[in-house]
Amino acid sequence: MLKTLYKSLREHNKGSVLTMILATLEALFEIIIPLCMAEIIDLGVEKGNMNAVIKYGIALAIMALLELSTGMLSAATAAKASAGFAANLREDMYDNVQTFAFSNIDKFSTSSIVTRLTTDVTNLQNAYQMIIKMAIRGPIMIVFAMVVSFGISREISLIFLLLIPVLAVGLIAIVRAVHPVFQRVFHTYDKLNNIVQEDLRGIRVVKSFNQQGYEIDKFNDISKKIYMDFAKAEQLLALNSPLMQLCMYACMIMISWLGAKAIVASGNDAVSGLTTGNLTALFTYAIQILMSLMLLSMIFAMLTIARSAAERIAELLNEKTDIQNPESPVTSVTSGSIRFDRVSFTYAAKAEKKVISDANIEIASGETVGIIGGTGSSKTSLVQLIPRLYDTTKGTVSVGGIDVRRYDLDVLRNSVAMVLQKNELFSGTVNENLRWGNENATDEEIVEACRLACADEFISQMPEGYDTYIEQGGTNVSGGQKQRLCIARALLKKPKILILDDSTSAVDTRTDAQIQKAFAEFIPETTKIIIAQRISSVQHADKIIVLDDGHISAVGRHEELLENSVIYREVFESQQKGSGSDD
Repeated sequence: MLKTLYKSLREHNKGSVLTMILATLEALFEIIIPLCMAEIIDLGVEKGNMNAVIKYGIALAIMALLELSTGMLSAATAAKASAGFAANLREDMYDNVQTFAFSNIDKFSTSSIVTRLTTDVTNLQNAYQMIIKMAIRGPIMIVFAMVVSFGISREISLIFLLLIPVLAVGLIAIVRAVHPVFQRVFHTYDKLNNIVQEDLRGIRVVKSFNQQGYEIDKFNDISKKIYMDFAKAEQLLALNSPLMQLCMYACMIMISWLGAKAIVASGNDAVSGLTTGNLTALFTYAIQILMSLMLLSMIFAMLTIARSAAERIAELLNEKTDIQNPESPVTSVTSGSIRFDRVSFTYAAKAEKKVISDANIEIASGETVGIIGGTGSSKTSLVQLIPRLYDTTKGTVSVGGIDVRRYDLDVLRNSVAMVLQKNELFSGTVNENLRWGNENATDEEIVEACRLACADEFISQMPEGYDTYIEQGGTNVSGGQKQRLCIARALLKKPKILILDDSTSAVDTRTDAQIQKAFAEFIPETTKIIIAQRISSVQHADKIIVLDDGHISAVGRHEELLENSVIYREVFESQQKGSGSDD
């Protein structure tokens, strides 16, 4: 895990090392300050020597200034290094997610990925900033303060050795109790983000069914779980303070008692025993040691939070895409011919039931093929195998006579344009959305693609035409307009294979017919696969594939299927009755 995270540090490695050096110097200067104070008291105040007061006072001021400077610099470099580390983590995670196959995306929920990119990274950023500054400074302070304290009075300094284990054991017990609570919190955060995303995406449905109260209750329930877990964790962490106070006051009392006895016994003589200045220094070192331990306990608590976050981030970074380029990929697709040879497919490796079972299909380049089937008949799963959004479990899918697994992924997917069943428009102008299909497309090519998709007519009526702004998800256009824009975007790729996955379901039959006619006339060499619920959308296709529960039930033209396929005939007759036709 640490090796994985370290790779994202990159250019901020030097800044991290510089922070550690500055934190070490800050601790050293802070250790020297009590010694200066002791000399001021013993050699200056006690003996009425103003020269000694001035001499050690200047030294004290210099040490304080150096401590302040190194502290400020270490804080600045720590903030820069941790923020840069977090930025690299987000970038690396996002880049890796972009390489994922659909099967990898299925493994991680959207809400979980969002939580890892935001909350988890922020927690790790804060922890890293504490580690390179405070986690270095704390132990150094403890070690140096102990060394100097033992140099002043070995007997009194033994108090530290007695109290440090007590404090350490207590802090470790607290951290061990808190860790599982924070692990649970992060999983609950995933659920919270999922509820928020789901509610915002479906806000129109929520309002249309007047279910705002139900959604609020659902959100409050999960929010309350987070509150209860955090409250429990904070209650446990709050034990740090009384434990710290107990050890600190116990230390002060014992130092005061033993120190006073030692001063009286020695007559405040530095040669024969303890002095007032040395006792003051011991008090300061006691506070420094205990405060450093307290600081370390806070760091441990933060590391407890960060540990769970780090594990989740490393999991996402280490995830390798299930679909990768072959060693010597084919770099051109010669034609749009497609062949399914005994293809079977399951989403999960151990799944008993096959989503697609023993499919054999031959599609010539330039053909128009319709796919009909009931809900859950695996129509979408079948076509997703063509551009390798998933890989077959068994058998081969070939494009242009070559197994799709031999192609370079970019080459294959640039040759296959797929208008998904749940396609998305992104925030930006109409032009910017369309250029997703081809960023170098000319204005004339964009207009032509929109004309073929029957989108030009409504775009030209928009206030700013092709420069009209589309809201995120295309919420300011109708379902039919959104589908036509997605089709136009796919056409701009000038693909050898065009797949429309129920992509005209929101347009009227007249517009649907116009789109099909335009395809036949203007892109005759492109292989067109049309998944549809309406038989009118595919009845003029060169062949129609009827799917039933992952099996190919029948293949043929419209007239042939009416005679030979019971499923096709029943769908056709039910739609004819629904349309009020007497045919």
